Amino acid sequence: MIKNILNDKPTKLFVIFAAFFVANALIAECIGGKIFSLEKLFGAQPLSFSLLGESGLAISLTCGVLLWPLEFVMTDIINEYYGPKAVRRISYIAVALISYAFLMFYMAMHVPAADFWYGTGVQDGVPDMSKAFNAVFGQGMWIILGSLTAFLVSQIVDVTVFHKIKKVTGEKKMWLRATGSTVISQLVDSFIVLFIAFYLGKGWSIQKVLAICMVNYAYKFTVAVLLTPVIYLIHNRINKYLGKETAEKMQLAAMGKEINAD
Repeated sequence: MIKNILNDKPTKLFVIFAAFFVANALIAECIGGKIFSLEKLFGAQPLSFSLLGESGLAISLTCGVLLWPLEFVMTDIINEYYGPKAVRRISYIAVALISYAFLMFYMAMHVPAADFWYGTGVQDGVPDMSKAFNAVFGQGMWIILGSLTAFLVSQIVDVTVFHKIKKVTGEKKMWLRATGSTVISQLVDSFIVLFIAFYLGKGWSIQKVLAICMVNYAYKFTVAVLLTPVIYLIHNRINKYLGKETAEKMQLAAMGKEINAD
């Protein structure tokens, strides 16, 4: 029985997807504390523009956005072959494990450090390793709450929109259901995390939250469109790995339909 489970291709594929999905989400949360300049990444000077009455804006993004687009691609692929129940289950597992990780970070920050450790980074320009450690792993509670809430809500939105589009288009126009569900869920994700973390947590004005949300969403929308060919590539590779008949059965089952066995 165990051998059959381990050798079952759909099962192996699901384990790989689930592991990557959770790992990707956790890494994105861990590196999300760093803000980078998209303009500098491409060798240009940071822009300075106004939006919704907020001036001095530039395309400054959290490093988490480097990974989140891949998360939504995985959501659509899992949705395509395993259905919304599987996506929700993996999403709940991801939230639970991210929460567990942050609890461990909190404990690590508050256990007493060895005396010799404080100065071990002096030669690398880090005079106090304990403060550096706490600065890297000590995200604010509002940011953590906003990020986890945004992730969970946006996943549910993505699943819902994906299946509503698929019910109308059938198996055709995969680009529409994949990219369409992603651009909508990314908008929800961008607003919720900023609203909770900075409107509720930091007292920012709603205009500032909306302005930064639009800047972040413009990036996410662009990346979502650019990643559309990747979805087709992964889809074709999965069909070859599973075999056409198995892949078709899984896709029908994901939509709540079953193929009657002969």
